[in-house]
Amino acid sequence: MKGHKEQKDLLPGTLEMLILQTLRRGALHGYAIAQDIQQISEDVLQVEEGSLYPALHRMEQAVWIRAKWVTKEVSKS
Repeated sequence: MKGHKEQKDLLPGTLEMLILQTLRRGALHGYAIAQDIQQISEDVLQVEEGSLYPALHRMEQAVWIRAKWVTKEVSKS
């Protein structure tokens, strides 16, 4: 497909490594983690919610990170 970016599969554990590298600078919320990875990779890697949050949950269960989970209600305009 012309103009289509080819997505490449990452090795298992790569996302977790990228998250840990991002968090070395300090605590961040999920969206900021995804944006940081995208920026550092110069838009090559785009972490979707469906990958990011399960990875964060796995990392928390493995005691690699500590997390504070907060959900916000979206106000209806």
